[in-house]
Order: sequence, then C-alpha cells, then structure tokens
Amino acid sequence: QVQLVESGGGLVQVGGSLRLACSASGITSIVGTMGWFRQAPGKEREFVAGFPWTKGDDYYGDSVKGRFTISRDKAKKMVYLQMNSLKPDDTAVYFCALDRSIRWTRPTTVSEFDFWGQGTQVTVSS
Repeated sequence: QVQLVESGGGLVQVGGSLRLACSASGITSIVGTMGWFRQAPGKEREFVAGFPWTKGDDYYGDSVKGRFTISRDKAKKMVYLQMNSLKPDDTAVYFCALDRSIRWTRPTTVSEFDFWGQGTQVTVSS
C-alpha cells in the first residue's frame, strides 16, 4: 500500500528556512506527480508545489513562487521542499501528495491527488 511520510517541520523565525522531506513507500516506481500542499486551521488546503516524477518542470503556487523549491531523489523515492524567506502566512500543516495519473495539465487541486501523507507542522514566528 502506498505510504507517504513527511518530515522536517518545525518552528522557524520570519525570514528563516526549512527543508521538508517526503518519503514514498509501498510502490516499486512512482508515476505521475508529487506535490506539496499546506493547510492552516480553518482554511482550505492550498497547493504549494508540484513536480512530475519522471519528466517535466516543477511548478508553484503564486504565494510561494521564488521562495520555495521542490526537488526529488528518484533512487530514494523522496521529494523535498526547500522553504526560504519564510513568512508568518506560511504557517500551516504541510502535506505531500501523489497524483498517479498521467495528465496533460499540471495538477494543482486536492481532488487530483490520490495519496497523502500525515502532514508536518511548520510554524513561522513573528
């Protein structure tokens, strides 16, 4: 069974950095798109970043573009999110997710992703 496990969350000051990691297990190979979402209390889950696993360019939500970078390690079946210049509005639970569909478009919505990790808390203090 597919499992996604996030790690790397924590407390950081405004302007600081964190690197999140997501490990995928239960599958021999990954197809589709790995992504990151975040959700603050009382708010909708928001798309953060996506990365087609086998090919294609990474892409980002407007609120994090230029500050966050998604990357992958194919051999380890891991995806990372480097978060720089953090702001209080970045405070949320961050989830990694997998969309196993092959699409002509970039998935950015919750409904397009099939598997989810448990989330890791990121808190940016001001």
